[in-house]
Formats: sequence, structure tokens, C-alpha cells
Amino acid sequence: MTTDVSPTLAEDVIALVPMRNVVLFPHVLMPLTVGRPKSLAALAHAVASAAPLGIVLQKNAQVDEPGLADLCAVGTLAKVVRQVAAGDGQVHAVCAGEQRFRLLEWVPGHAFLAARIERIAGSDPPSTQAEALGMQLRERAVEILSLLPGVPAELAHALQATRSPAELADITGSLLDVELAEKQMLLEMLSVEERLHKVLQLLTHRIEVLRLSQEIGERTKEQLQDRERKFLLREQLETIQKELGENGEHEPETERLEQAIGAAGMPADTEAHVRKELQRLRRMAGGGAETGPQQTWIEWMTELPWRVEQRPPIDLDAASRILEADHFGLARVKRRILEFMAVRKLNPQGRAPILCFAGPPGVGKTSLGQSIARALQRPFVRVSLGGVHDEAELRGHRRTYVGALPGLIVQGLRRAGARDCVMMLDEVDKLTASHQGDPAAALLEVLDPEQNASFRDNYLGVPFDLSQVVFIATANVMDHVPAPVRDRMELIELPGYTQEEKLQIARRYLISRQLQANGLREDQCVIDDEALLAVVAGHTHEAGVRQLEREIARLMRFAAMKVAQGEVASLALGPSRVEEILGPPRFEHEVALRTSLPGVATGLAWTPVGGEILFIEATRVPGSGRLILTGQLGEVMKESAQAAMTLVKSKAATLHIPAAAFEAVDVHLHVPAGAIPKDGPSAGVAMFIALASLFSGRAVRHDAAMTGEISLRGLVLPVGGVKEKVLAAQRSGLALVLLPARNRKDLHEIPQATRAALQFAWLSDVDDAIHATLGVSSALLGRPRFELM
Repeated sequence: MTTDVSPTLAEDVIALVPMRNVVLFPHVLMPLTVGRPKSLAALAHAVASAAPLGIVLQKNAQVDEPGLADLCAVGTLAKVVRQVAAGDGQVHAVCAGEQRFRLLEWVPGHAFLAARIERIAGSDPPSTQAEALGMQLRERAVEILSLLPGVPAELAHALQATRSPAELADITGSLLDVELAEKQMLLEMLSVEERLHKVLQLLTHRIEVLRLSQEIGERTKEQLQDRERKFLLREQLETIQKELGENGEHEPETERLEQAIGAAGMPADTEAHVRKELQRLRRMAGGGAETGPQQTWIEWMTELPWRVEQRPPIDLDAASRILEADHFGLARVKRRILEFMAVRKLNPQGRAPILCFAGPPGVGKTSLGQSIARALQRPFVRVSLGGVHDEAELRGHRRTYVGALPGLIVQGLRRAGARDCVMMLDEVDKLTASHQGDPAAALLEVLDPEQNASFRDNYLGVPFDLSQVVFIATANVMDHVPAPVRDRMELIELPGYTQEEKLQIARRYLISRQLQANGLREDQCVIDDEALLAVVAGHTHEAGVRQLEREIARLMRFAAMKVAQGEVASLALGPSRVEEILGPPRFEHEVALRTSLPGVATGLAWTPVGGEILFIEATRVPGSGRLILTGQLGEVMKESAQAAMTLVKSKAATLHIPAAAFEAVDVHLHVPAGAIPKDGPSAGVAMFIALASLFSGRAVRHDAAMTGEISLRGLVLPVGGVKEKVLAAQRSGLALVLLPARNRKDLHEIPQATRAALQFAWLSDVDDAIHATLGVSSALLGRPRFELM
């Protein structure tokens, strides 16, 4: 027995098709998909009997067998225009909505869902307000269609052709992209004006949303295109790297950096900052322009010595042995270094003074710093400041610059690998200011114990503690060091070495070093003391020992060549062989030759490389009484010469110089080595003696040299650089040194061997100088007998 799907139904009974997610409006043509058995039966009945089909929305889409209570109260009568059976048992039907209806009761006994309904008649002729609302709705509907992409033009034409406000409201409501509940609410609105108001409200809101979305889309379109372009390029880059075998390198590198950050021992705030920068590096593309600088900065941060290592206590006895083994002489310097270490031992966290070794080149300033590092058992690093003219070279460049690097201080710490290293700031007197800043100003923060605990390098961008670094500075001339920098350092002077000290240094250090450098054993080249003395006296003329080591190296190379050629098994070098290898002496003691005539005196001068002797030559020619000065003399020396000339005239009677000797003559005072600028007041005594010798006709004692400033009253005033000048006199083979009496306090700085080799005359006024150098008796001068020391 089969069920009849097309029984005759009463006029007010219709077959129902419940819909899960579709609301059909009158005057709207819509495709529907039917799949449940009762819905298929209802569709078949409607087609067979040409009866209308009831389309109604389920309240709950999850219910498979809905009852009357599960359906909305209002639905739409529809005419099935066309149906097509699908392969999966479903039927696709095109239905045209005709009229609203209201469900009244269930009608059982059919193969499909059937219900008694009440047809809802159409509205009366539209009112003026409804027509106005319809006109506005039509305009808004056309407007929203223009904002939607891909809308067929026929739809806009159909809306323009719809004149009935009720039909326009239903058609527009079905097109709205709103929730099903809102569409069902529109279907249940029977008043045309209310329905038009609601549709217009929903349509206006939707237009605003679409318009805002369009504006946002236009603003982000270029960004999206750029992102898509970059994404495409990155994909291509990854493909290329994969083909080249270079892919997968970025992630292992960041993992290595993260482990290094954890092991570096940074302060908490610094570590947090570095980890934040590491996250930025992870987000960067592998081949991005910022990736390299970012990774380099993180590597710098992880390689710096943030922790202070535990050091053994300072052993002063061992430190003393190290200083004695590394350096000969320099007793006062060694004592001060040991005092410095003793304070460090008793107060490791204290702020010890910063030592500055000042002296000529080659006297051992750098090697002293290395000895201090050995005694403290700390790493040693040297930072050369010579020629630094940019503040950024000390503070570092900001990371925004291409090729930026930390400053020299931070670079030195990285090389040392310890935060408590011994750092030598070499040549602090060679810093020069420029338009790029004053590096000496940046050095103030480094050397100030109150500030260097939070030193900020521009490249690092975070504070770094320099308070545990032992800073040692070196300089040749302290006059060139800015006063604020000089104020932060304790000056230790290393003036130079005597001949005896040079012999000991050569014997203890230089010869063994050059033997090793030239591949010789001690028995293959032997240099006796007389040969060394010949090298020191005849082939070097310096405060330090650099030239001496170069000359010894020449002797060693000669011996190495002889031994390598098999001519000799060993070579003994005496004075004669030294002259054969090095040539005749380059420095001769010509003092006796140059001072054998009246008008020539030997002065003593201080230079940045040690003391030197200089000759003052005076002569007179017929003229008008002028004083001619040559030899690149500075203003101070010119004034000293004028004062000396006036003083000689005032002493003319004492020296038995006739007054006519000064008339109708020009006096020419010359200081040889005219290519070298000279200045300073200490040549006053030598100029006076040269002029006195010229006008008195007495030759100056040839083995005497002098220094001192004079006044118009004849007083001899004190000068500086006494030790350097005395050592220069000894190097030049002089026997008598004339010094101002007020410089007697400086005698203790002169080595004992030098004091024993020289005689000293202490000058209170120029009469003492006349007696000591010109041989004028004390009786003629009206003074007590002059005694030498």
C-alpha cells in the first residue's frame, strides 16, 4: 500500500516545508534545497496539485522533526517554479513568494506536514508617507548595490522598476545581510510603513558599515599590497636560500645568542633590555638591512666582561720582585707603585688614584704598566690615544650610524676579557680637540671615580661599571694635557737614564732580548762593557733606551750573519768591532772645540724627549748698537737676551770692559740648530756669560754648562727640568754644572752616580757665574771666594 502524496486539501490547508536557515518573502524568487522526507513529500504534493507551498522558518535549526510549536507563526505561500533532483536524494527548487500566512493548527493524517492557515491579505493602497519611504528606500538600495562588488546590473534595474512600497520593502529585506531573526521579524511586520522604516534603518546601518569598510580598505590597500610584495619576495628569498643551502641559519644563531645572554652575567635591567632586542632580531627577516647591526650589537653585549672575577690577594713581596726583575733603577717610581698596591690590598673597593707616568720616549712607561698588571695578576690592555680627535672614538658611535662601533674604552675591555683589568691610556698628551668634539672631555668621565661606575658608551646604550678597572696613563709632555684631566691623575715622572743605568739595562734586558730575537745563544755573541759604553756614548743621544736597543740589534744581526755563514762559531765584540759594524761615532763631545773662543757658552735645555745642551754664540760687528737675535728664538728668549745685554753693560766696570766697547757696534746673538724653535727663560745665565765672555775677551770654561733665569738686578732665579738637564750634561761629557741656588732642593732627584761624576756650582747671582766660568777672581768681584761642590 502506498501513501497518496497528492490528496485534495481544504482551501485553508496547505503543505508545509520547514526551513532551517531561509526566510522567503513575498514577491521574491529564491532557490531552496529540500532533503527531509516529509519536505520532499510536501514539495511533490505542491507540484502535482499545482497548489501553493507553505515556506516557514524553524525556531531551532537543530530539530529534525519539527512540530507546530517549533515553527515561526508567520510564513510565506510560494509557487514552485522549477525543481531539479540532485544525486544525493535532495531536490533543488526555485520558489516564488506570493503571500504571507499565519499558522493556526496542525492537520495530521498526511505523508507531509500540513497545517490550517490564515491568509494575510495585502495592504491597502499605499499612503503618501509609505510612498515617500519607498522612494528613499529605493535610493538607498541602489546606493548599497553600488558599494557591493560583483552585483549584477539587472538587480538595480529591477529595484528601480518596483513601484509598490510593500513589494520594495519585501525585496530589499530579502537582500539584506542580517540575522534570520531580523528577517523573520520583517516578515511578521504587517504594517507597510513600519516595515519600510525597519528596512530603511537596517539598510542605512549597512550602508555606513560598507562605507567605513571601503574607507579602511582604501587606506590599507597600499599597505596590503606592500606586505604581499614583501611576503612574495621573502618566499622567493627562502627558495633561493634553500637552493643555495643557506636556509635555517637564523634560528640557531638566535638560540646561541640567547644562551650567551644568560651566561654573560649582566645586571637585571641590562639583560632585560638585551633580551628585548633579541626578540626584535627574531622578528626581522634573515636578509634585512637591520639584521646584521642588531646581531652585532647583541654579540658585543654578550662578549663584554660584566662579572668581576675573584683574584688572589696582592703579594707585595712578589710585586717588588717583579718590578726589580723587569726594571733597573727607578727607585722612587717603584716605591710609589708598591704604595699603590698596598692601598689596593688593604681596601680593594677603594678609589685609588690614577697614576700617570710622564717622561721621554723609551724610558719604560708602558713596561711599568705591564709589570703592575703582572703583580696584580690581572689582564693588561693598552689603549692608544695618540691622534684621537673625535669624542665618539672614546664614547662610541650611536647604533643608527652605518659601521658604528663602541669606543676605545669598551673595545679595550672586550680584548682584556676582564672588568678589573689594568688599562693603560697611552699618550694622553696627544689628544686633540676638533669640530667633532673634545675627547679629553669624554676622558674626564672615564678617569673620575665618582662617575665611571656608570659609564655610558653611545653604542652600548646602557651603563657599564668601570670602577674596578685600574687605569694608568702615560704622557711625554704634561703641559699638553688639559688641566681638568691632569687634576684627576697623580703624576710620576720618569726623566731618563744615566750612562751607567743604560749599561745595566742593556746587560740585563736588551742583549738577552736581541739574542733571542736573532736566534743566537749567549755564547755565540759576546759584547763587553767597553763596547756597550762605546755604543751608548757614540751612537745614542737619548733619555731612553730605544735607540740603544736598535744599535744592539744591528750588532746581533752582524753576528747572526757570520754564524749562519759558518765563518765563526761565536763572535766577541769590542770597541773596535763596534766602530767597524756601526761606523764612526755619530755623537761627538764638541764642547771643548766650540767654547775655545770668547763669546760662546754652553746652556742646558729641557725638551719633551729629555734634556739637551745648546750653545749660545755671540759676536760683535761695526754698527749702530743693535742687538740681533737669530736661531728661531721665542719671545721669552728674546727678552732674556735683552736683559742679559743690559746686565752686561751694568757689570762693565767689574769686568774691566771699557764703555767705548759698546759704542758703534752691533751684537749678534745666535743659538745654533736654527730649524728648531726655542723658547723659555732658563737660557738667561748662558746668554749673559756668552756676552760677558765676548766683551771681556775671556773664554768660557769649556767643560761647564749652565741654566737659570736672570733678573735685571743680577739674581739667578730657579728653573724646572733640573734632572733632565743634569743628565744631558753628563751624556755630553761635561764636568761642571751651574744651577740656581734655589734649585738645590732638586739635587736628591739626581742619581748618586751622576752626582759623583759631576761638580755643581750653585748660583745666587750672575757674579757667581762669572767667577765659575770666566775665571774672574772673587777679590775683583768684591765677593767671598766661590766654592765648588
